[in-house]
Amino acid sequence: MAFLKFNKNELVNLAYSLKREIICANKTGAYCNTSIVTCNTRRYHGLLAVTLDRFGGDRFLLLSALDESLIVNGKQFNLGIHCYGDIYEPRGHKYVIDFAEDPEPSITYQVGEVSFRKSIILSLDKDQVLVKYELLKAPAPVTLLIKPFLAFRNIHELTHQNGEANTAYTEIDGGVSFRMYPNYPDLNLQLSDKKAEWKSMPCWNNRITYSDEFRRGFDCTEDLFTPGVFSLRLTSGSSVVFSAATEEVAPTQLKRAYSGYLAKLPEVTGYRDQLRCCADTLITRHNGVEMINAGLSWMYTGLLRETLQALPGLTLHGLNSPAHFEEILDNLIAEEQERLLRRTTQVEAPLYLACALQAYIDYGADPKKVWKKYGVIMRAIIDSYLPGRRKEVAMHPNGLLWAQVDGVALSWMNAYIDGRAVTERAGYQVETNAFWYNAICFAVEMEEKYGTKKSAFVAKWGPQREQIRTSYCEQFWDEEHGYLADYVDGYGRNMDVRPNQLYALWVKNSPIDEELFPLILRVIDNELVTSRGIRTLSPRDSKYKGVYEGSQLERDLAYHQGSTRPFLLEQYIDLCFRVKGPSFVKKAEWLVEGFWADLSKHGVGAFSELYDGDPPHEPHGAISSALSTAALLTVADIIEKQKEV
Repeated sequence: MAFLKFNKNELVNLAYSLKREIICANKTGAYCNTSIVTCNTRRYHGLLAVTLDRFGGDRFLLLSALDESLIVNGKQFNLGIHCYGDIYEPRGHKYVIDFAEDPEPSITYQVGEVSFRKSIILSLDKDQVLVKYELLKAPAPVTLLIKPFLAFRNIHELTHQNGEANTAYTEIDGGVSFRMYPNYPDLNLQLSDKKAEWKSMPCWNNRITYSDEFRRGFDCTEDLFTPGVFSLRLTSGSSVVFSAATEEVAPTQLKRAYSGYLAKLPEVTGYRDQLRCCADTLITRHNGVEMINAGLSWMYTGLLRETLQALPGLTLHGLNSPAHFEEILDNLIAEEQERLLRRTTQVEAPLYLACALQAYIDYGADPKKVWKKYGVIMRAIIDSYLPGRRKEVAMHPNGLLWAQVDGVALSWMNAYIDGRAVTERAGYQVETNAFWYNAICFAVEMEEKYGTKKSAFVAKWGPQREQIRTSYCEQFWDEEHGYLADYVDGYGRNMDVRPNQLYALWVKNSPIDEELFPLILRVIDNELVTSRGIRTLSPRDSKYKGVYEGSQLERDLAYHQGSTRPFLLEQYIDLCFRVKGPSFVKKAEWLVEGFWADLSKHGVGAFSELYDGDPPHEPHGAISSALSTAALLTVADIIEKQKEV
């Protein structure tokens, strides 16, 4: 029985079904992403997008869609669906009677007495999507028509009819092959049934409209090339497998390949299984280099902050694999020397390495081995914040880090409107300096235990700890308000109530006295905590935007000005257990229950990047977020441990 299912009444309602998306990804960096009725609503939607090193490692959409039609008793029934302006044509969704997410996304259609199912699998280790068509029940043979829609463009862009496109095809075993532009890979379209016929009918399908892009105020129409139609006969109980791949395959092996991939898909019987599946899809192994994808389908792979923050949750709490943890971390360090040691617009990100290593040691790693391997880079990161090393941030005489580049947002709150930072936060940032203090304390402690006897690093940084702690409290703690300033600049303390102060309490080496924890937590509880994560700004603030919707301007204003972040629940719940003990279990469970209910929304079976700050807290952003998935995996383990106390 499928873990996630929908019914006909929901599926035929486009207002409902178009907001729910299929998302599949594999180790090569390829993905398949569309709505549950296979109507594309975003520029990022398509059946096969692949990572191309020849174009800088970005992803490119090759196959946008497949339109299927059934010819029953001489009458053609079109199962596809596209939007043209405000008109949907054809309207194949009216034949949909069922959708199931697992083990693979499957859509069942009913046309009179004919039952037909379409199932989609992304190959685990190839740039290939497989679509299985099954004629479940039919009183007579049925003809199946399959029309491909080709894109051949960057996933962030749109394509239009042009004279440069090579619309010719090459016949291959069981199908045809296309390469619309130079330097692109071939797109090989093949069927397992050698009796299938290909009829060339080259045509541009113009002004297809992506409703989500229109709603956001972006360019929203594109022209897709439809080169022709495959046709074949199916009898009741028979099936055929379609392949779209960058490599030519053996048609006779397609059914076996589909069954083989299906057998390797993990069984999903509950929410924890679903989390693990998502964790696995967010880890790629492109060209043998293992990295974390920050979010599907449009976020990037190998981002510094997102990788360091999601790494323990995905690899340790999700995959239970220290080997994955170290391999990904080693690759990140090798790739990100510039940001780790010289310059970055997220000044807190390099310091999060200490948190990741602390989580690894807590998981059971040998601290001596950890420090022997990663001590060099950790010490180098800390030294890189000395005056004159970085242009964007440096240590002041009081020991704190001052981050400032005019007009640039130097933290994770980095949305821009017309080139201007929404939340610049120049000066002493509350979370950056908490990570700074924690990193120094961690490094000094590890160096004292496992470093050289007369460590120059300990001699230099050991005496700094108390000064930083004292300076931190003086700068950030506000007795009158009863919480920490978000940042301190030349004009004084900025007292916006934001979740950044949460990190000051959560880090293992907190610069704040523990007796202040309950006071600060009370403010966070009252103003930031919701049933879908932690708000990025208090609703009491005049800048607060409770709904992440509308134009790019409206969404950017809400991105860090009220929208919630599920990933912050990891720090919040962990901290609350430290302060309140096992009595917090029921509240912690309530805080994550809503995400299980939302698995049938947005990215079906996936965990969204952010939510509206206002009820009913609808999901938005990347439909499968590494940070959200990692946090929920970590929280699940934290709650289980507290239940055992």
